[in-house]
Amino acid sequence: MRIAVMGSGGLGGFFGGRLARGGADVVFVARGAHLDALRTSGLTIESPEDPFTLPSVQATDDPASIGPVDLVLFTVKLWDTEAAGRAIAPIVGPGTAVVSLQNGVQKDDMLRPIVGDAALMGAIAQISTTIARPGVIAQTGTMQRLVFGELDGSRSERAERFLAACLAGGIKAEVSTDITREIWQKFVFLVGLSALTCATRCPIGPVRENPHTRAMLLGVMQEVVAVARARGVAVPEDFPADRLAFIDTLPAGMVASMFNDLAAGRRLELPWLSGGVVDLGAAVGVPTPLNQAVRDVLILHADGRPG
Repeated sequence: MRIAVMGSGGLGGFFGGRLARGGADVVFVARGAHLDALRTSGLTIESPEDPFTLPSVQATDDPASIGPVDLVLFTVKLWDTEAAGRAIAPIVGPGTAVVSLQNGVQKDDMLRPIVGDAALMGAIAQISTTIARPGVIAQTGTMQRLVFGELDGSRSERAERFLAACLAGGIKAEVSTDITREIWQKFVFLVGLSALTCATRCPIGPVRENPHTRAMLLGVMQEVVAVARARGVAVPEDFPADRLAFIDTLPAGMVASMFNDLAAGRRLELPWLSGGVVDLGAAVGVPTPLNQAVRDVLILHADGRPG
């Protein structure tokens, strides 16, 4: 299976590396020092369970040079979606699947006008990774899950081929016939974690222990579920309580990736997380005051710090 990884950071580097190790023909799209390291030294995955090094990988900064592929693993930050979508247009053929592992529930709608309905395959990734240094991807913790499927609920040949490639590379993957619900259920947790760790500037431990912030965390997630259900997505009403119980099992020092971006003065995905809940809720007449408060508290940081 020929696969292009558009955005070879933590997510793309980790899953692309495992796919390449499993025998897939993988080309990494990267830039800067990370691209240089991939070209000269290959790719290293640092993991508590299964570290490995690929001494030689295919890497480029020009997607158009890759040629037609079977699948594009799309892992850029949300604000780069439109530009990156246009960049992969030359390699998306009639049967190509575009699989976005980006955050949020608006990602596929953002890509649809660029690559078309037929190309899109829904997906979520549950893992904590980062670029430790150029050419090196570090996995934090042992959680690793990749779920994907056709947006119309069918079980396609291309999804089965991708599943086989994932399993060959040691990826804990599965095909879903209701990937839209999977995407929204991940969104419930992600919005809760990002909203409360960023708004309080604290890791999840203190947030879940204090009765006031714990109640706000639950309320933020309840708003997301209310929006999902109003939009016809079958997320159970009690799902926020399920996620809160799951959050109680996480390491006390865990934070959202947006927390790290906020601390470093980088641009935030806020408009598509709590901000996305507000916008999507307004479109279906569902009030989201807690998410609106989080958005408004963090909005001055959304574009990052100059310099």
